[in-house]
Amino acid sequence: MRRGADEQLVSAVAWFDLRGIDGANVSVTRFPKSLLRPGLTYDSGEASVLGDAQISQFIHEGFVKIRKAFPRELAERSRAILWRDTGCDEADPGTWTKPVIRLGMYAQEPFATAANTRVLHQAFDQLVGPGRWRARTDLGTFPIRFPSPDDPGDAGWHVDSSFPPDRSATGDFLNWRINVVSKGRALLMLFLFSDVGESDAPTRIRVGSHLDVARILAPLGENGLSSRELAAQEGFAEIACRREVAATGDAGTVYLCHPFLVHAAQKHQGSHPRFLAQPPLLPSEPFLLHRIDGAYSPVEQAIRIALAIA
Repeated sequence: MRRGADEQLVSAVAWFDLRGIDGANVSVTRFPKSLLRPGLTYDSGEASVLGDAQISQFIHEGFVKIRKAFPRELAERSRAILWRDTGCDEADPGTWTKPVIRLGMYAQEPFATAANTRVLHQAFDQLVGPGRWRARTDLGTFPIRFPSPDDPGDAGWHVDSSFPPDRSATGDFLNWRINVVSKGRALLMLFLFSDVGESDAPTRIRVGSHLDVARILAPLGENGLSSRELAAQEGFAEIACRREVAATGDAGTVYLCHPFLVHAAQKHQGSHPRFLAQPPLLPSEPFLLHRIDGAYSPVEQAIRIALAIA
């Protein structure tokens, strides 16, 4: 299982080292500083990746699908590392005895490169705002789902929480919280590292549910709610009426989702394991619902629309 990556900037030269722990070994990957600068975007002002229709879809439906967001070859190299760490034999389905195996955090070169393509950086600028997000040095947790008739035990509808209730409780993730300005999370992201069809346990998405969640969170202020508290709120059950779509696609596809989007896992009814990473994009500054200059990001625009802020 991977541990966190430590990013070290080398000020004397135009490179930084991305260090990933691989068992007892430490791997070092070098990137030019122009490619990835923590807390900064590097390509603001370049040609847009997302068109107006896609940005509108993100605002009103809560997600956008980007095909070929990272090369398929990176997905293949990454899967080779992940297969080894599952303890399962890719060629022997008899070794696939669990419905889900969770691995993380992965920061070796194919993972770090997949997280930081030019296409994704430009999309982050468009959805979150130039300079308002932090580049990732790893890809978080991989819930690897195997074909199985068993309940995976984690298939409930939910919103990912993003900040601890206080500094002394950072390790108890069940109590982490969500508030109306999405403190601690700029985007929910789904990175497909294998081809995912309708039968391959694609993540289920409630279209437009981020608007409902914003309205539930609005009266609760800075402290917000935990995921469990949110699910128990009056109004959350009504989100079940929202249209459901499946996050399918080829390896290399990335879904960029509003942080309030309600989503869920499901049983794998296909024949090949599903490899997916679901890291958050972290903000470099808080979201604001009232800006003097009116320069609202699509993430903020969606919340303002939900709350009918003129």
